[in-house]
Amino acid sequence: MKKLVCEMCGGSAFVKEGGLFVCKTCGKNCSPEDAETNYTVKHSSTKSVETERIEQELPEKDAAEKAIKERKKKDTRIGVIIAAMLILLIVGSHYINQKVLPYKKAVALMEEKNFSEAGILFGKIGNYKDAAELSENCWALSDIRMTISAGNHHAVGLKKDGTVVVACLNNYYRSTASDWTDIVAVAAGNIHTVGLKKDGTVVVNGNNEFGEGDVMNWTNIVAVAAGNIHTVGLKKDGTVVATGNNLFGQCNVSDWTDIVAVAAGSSHTVGLKKDGTVMATGNNDDGQCDVSDWTDIVAVAAGGWNTVGQKKDGTLVAIGYNKHVEYDTSDWTDIVAVDMGDNHMVGLKKDGTVVATGDNEHGECDVSGWTDIVSVSAHSFQTIGLKKDGTVVATGNNSDGQCDVSGWKDIKVP
Repeated sequence: MKKLVCEMCGGSAFVKEGGLFVCKTCGKNCSPEDAETNYTVKHSSTKSVETERIEQELPEKDAAEKAIKERKKKDTRIGVIIAAMLILLIVGSHYINQKVLPYKKAVALMEEKNFSEAGILFGKIGNYKDAAELSENCWALSDIRMTISAGNHHAVGLKKDGTVVVACLNNYYRSTASDWTDIVAVAAGNIHTVGLKKDGTVVVNGNNEFGEGDVMNWTNIVAVAAGNIHTVGLKKDGTVVATGNNLFGQCNVSDWTDIVAVAAGSSHTVGLKKDGTVMATGNNDDGQCDVSDWTDIVAVAAGGWNTVGQKKDGTLVAIGYNKHVEYDTSDWTDIVAVDMGDNHMVGLKKDGTVVATGDNEHGECDVSGWTDIVSVSAHSFQTIGLKKDGTVVATGNNSDGQCDVSGWKDIKVP
């Protein structure tokens, strides 16, 4: 709607009298032509002022909106940066807790010559600095099978103080072993137990029907092994002695030299040479002595009618009686020790866990939940494991109480 404004008083109330527009405020009148001119001028003037005001406000509004948008962008960038810093902080803290601090602890354990526990910790750390290499080195320095041993009807453990504990229901197996002192290694056979004393001599408890206990004259012995009814000793000069049943030639070791480790199965004997090759003698009905082509071996084990060798890359080679697929180790990695029962195989991994394969009729392979293990031993139908705290776990046949080891403590950790 058009609006007239009085030039005299600025009023906007008009009445029309005699063809003229009369201002009701001051009484000034004007013709329709003047009124049109007055309207046009005043209307244009009012529009121009309003337009000027809007034009002045628009840049300020745009600038304010732009400033708000820039602020939002800046706040978003700051939020992203803070989130990234929090993520880095969390990741860094996890890295320190999972890698750096455990690595320092493992180094300290290694310096204290606690090689088996250090080996476990380095193994758990994995890909950090030289942890993998140090784990292998620690396990190599650790004598991981000398402080516990599973026999056919019993289990033997070496305590920190050099005494021995025996798990079985029949006192026959512990009648004199419980009186032993200054023992540094143990081995359990079918129905006899062997102890290596710190002076390099050997003692035997149990059956001696086949002369498996005739070790009175042995000296300078550094390691022992027990078959079903024969006993083997490694001398510090790398030669080997054996006594007991020799029906299959399992004691024919007098010409062996440069041997660094020995193992005994039911009726065969295995020796690891310092060049990584292997020798074997005795019953070979299942090919358990066919090891002449093995190379790069760092440890050997024998059980029942089987022989296994651990290669320096952590893989295994095995030969012998394979009815129960005890050689199914294709997915095993990072193995640092291995042992064999009659029909099953047990492997200790460098992170302290254990794997097993073969016959599981008595639960001898139920080791998947074991942790912090530093040594394993297998015989017949049972498996035992030494934990880093000096306690022992066992699984398998317990008909003679050979798995009753839950009360053992202070077993020597290698």
